Parts: sequence; C-alpha cells; structure tokens
Amino acid sequence: MKSLKLSFLIIILSINSIVAQDMLIPNNKKLYDPTSDSKVEITNAVKKAKKEGKHVFLQIGGNWCGWCLAFDKKVKSNDTLRTAMEKNFVVYHVNYSKENKNLDVLASLGFPQRFGFPVFVILDGEGNRLHTQNSTDLEEGKGHSTKKTLNFFNNWSLSAIDPKENEKW
Repeated sequence: MKSLKLSFLIIILSINSIVAQDMLIPNNKKLYDPTSDSKVEITNAVKKAKKEGKHVFLQIGGNWCGWCLAFDKKVKSNDTLRTAMEKNFVVYHVNYSKENKNLDVLASLGFPQRFGFPVFVILDGEGNRLHTQNSTDLEEGKGHSTKKTLNFFNNWSLSAIDPKENEKW
C-alpha cells in the first residue's frame, strides 16, 4: 500500500512539473532548442547586434531549468525589464541539456556553466565576451529582483561602456 501511495505521489508531482513548465512557456513553445546550431545562431546574433547598435545577451540554460524559465518569464512580463532588454540587447538562448550540452560553445565563452544555470554572457558587436553574470546575484527571495536585473541590463548596455558616456564622470 505504501508503494502504491508513493507511486501515485510521484505521478502527481511529475504532472505538476510538466504543467508548471507549460504555464511558464505558452503554447508549448520551448525556450531552449537542443537542435539549434548555437555557433551559427550566436554569429547571427552578433551581426544583428552590430547592425542595430546593441550587445548580445546569451541566456544559457535548458527547458529543464525552472530558474531559467522563471527569469525569461519575469523579463517578458515586466514592461520595464522587457523594454530595457529590447533596447539594449539581441537575445539568444543557448541550450544546455543531456541532448546537447554545447560544450564547444561554452568553452569559447570561458566555461560559464561553472556558475550554474541560468548564466548570462554579454557579447559586443564583434563577438567579444564582455561579461559573464552569475544569476544568483540577481535573485531576491523566491525569484529575480527587478531592480537588480534592471541594473544589470543598464550596466552592460552599449551606452554604459561607451568611453564618451564615461567621460562625464
């Protein structure tokens, strides 16, 4: 009887996890694509960022990562964060999962997975890595802080590291 109850509990928790992921990503669209060629996609993002006068924001994680999904939902559902993201960055989600760990890409980015997931990498319009951000620094309580996240976005925008802007100090 105990094993039957335990089996039932495991099934309920599994269903709950699947439903929770579907709520975070509407229409069953997955945030991370394990079949995507990240080298090509990052190259395309860099070209687009250079053309648009932005940086590239790489969010590294996987569809299995609740914190990864929650961060994306927070940014997309908060007008201030969404606006700052859209204004300053071309975004690409680099998959890390058992299907595709993208180890060659992560090696080229300085092994950001050492910080856990999600982890964020900022590239300039030439593809140079400017910054790697441990996402735990942006957490507050049971989620990500709007204030800390906005500061992070603003501090790594193109204008924030423009020498002409910093001459004002």
